[in-house]
Amino acid sequence: MNAIALEIGKILIILYLLDMHDMIYCTPLSRIIKKDEAMTLQNAVQQAYESFLKYSDGHQVVLLHPQSRLRSVLIAQLFKDSNTKTFYYALGENDTNLQSFIESFAHDMSTQHPTFGRHLYMLPYQLHQNFAADVDRVLDAMVLEISELSDDPFVLILDEYDRSDNANDINRFVEYLADRLPAHCKLIINSRTMPRLPWLSMVAKNQAIILKDDVLITSDIYGPHTYDKYNLEISALGPGFVTLNGEPVDSWEGHLPRLLLFYALDRPVVTRAEICGAFWPNLDMDQAVNVFHVTKRRLHKALDLDVLLHTENYYQINPELTVYYDVVDFVETLVKGRYAEGEEQFEAWQRVIDLYNGPFLQGHDEVWILDRQEAMRTGYIEAVTGMAKTWQERGKGETALKLYRSAIDEAYDREDVHRAVIALYNDLGRRGEAAAHYQQLEKAYKVQGKKLSNQTIDMYNKIMS
Repeated sequence: MNAIALEIGKILIILYLLDMHDMIYCTPLSRIIKKDEAMTLQNAVQQAYESFLKYSDGHQVVLLHPQSRLRSVLIAQLFKDSNTKTFYYALGENDTNLQSFIESFAHDMSTQHPTFGRHLYMLPYQLHQNFAADVDRVLDAMVLEISELSDDPFVLILDEYDRSDNANDINRFVEYLADRLPAHCKLIINSRTMPRLPWLSMVAKNQAIILKDDVLITSDIYGPHTYDKYNLEISALGPGFVTLNGEPVDSWEGHLPRLLLFYALDRPVVTRAEICGAFWPNLDMDQAVNVFHVTKRRLHKALDLDVLLHTENYYQINPELTVYYDVVDFVETLVKGRYAEGEEQFEAWQRVIDLYNGPFLQGHDEVWILDRQEAMRTGYIEAVTGMAKTWQERGKGETALKLYRSAIDEAYDREDVHRAVIALYNDLGRRGEAAAHYQQLEKAYKVQGKKLSNQTIDMYNKIMS
């Protein structure tokens, strides 16, 4: 570990001790020791770290929930663990925009890895004056830099991430970066507030998890939402429907007010600049703001209430309303299915399938909607294939086959599902149908200019040999 990492480790140990002080003097013991009253604080720390290692395995993004009491301890443990290679960056008070963030990040990383920054430095001089001018090119360079931090699996920590709360461009950059991280890198975000990232989408595609000390968050991702009765019932899976106090809302005066409502539901809070960038990217800011205010007024008129409130620098759904949102239900049930077993898992998969009434806001092709469609589709395929495997284990091959076929109808490019269908045809003694399915897939890929993977080809040859 180099000098800066040692200094970081010292700082984190101090934070560790401060956390201990807070817990001992400010926190009821029952909040720390959940299962065994005799458990020592050290045991609680070890349990939290073991949970971190368990749940983070196979996921590229981990959020240490803002209410976690052991956030600093977990980071200190990562530095202490000789089996984990760790790189660290804490956002500073000057990280108020993408330019300062990348410059500071690159500087700190270069002290931890001598060659970090060489791809960024090769970017044109004009781009160094304004990284936001070509974010895709900067992303490409950053991904290369991160991938070369280590040949072995490693952890990259973004600490004090709440300093980016008011920096739209930093949040967008980290969101895009998370989608393109090298496979051997795990990103850990430590924040005192819930980061303005699309967590529902990231969790749906099994990219991210949220940990609160030793507990995996599987419900109430954006806070409690279990009520006996809802003011608003909103369904985005399928064409999109809104019900207010039991009555359908259909007087939208165009599609934008309705989409604005769905967009606001996508994250806990959102800025006006984010909304304008998503809806009217080709307008200058003044024009976009004017259109936004007109759209917001139409939204409030359609619902006959102020559903979108402005608080400090953010807009959010009126917290006084009770809201059922099928996407939250879908994602939280999906997570439960991932970690449940037996009948409980089967029931979770079935509910996920029942909730999926079609692609997210089916019929719309805005960029942010297409991103969410892909994420929810990935979660749906996971549930369908999970249920199909269960039916196979129960000896119900034909039922499993129907489920696999429905998954293919939703996502024809999922080659792994095609392999499952071919293998199942073979298990059912229907080799001719297995061959026909393979040949149809091969032809479809050829039309698209693609080739089947060696894994699919080898499996087919083995079946046919």
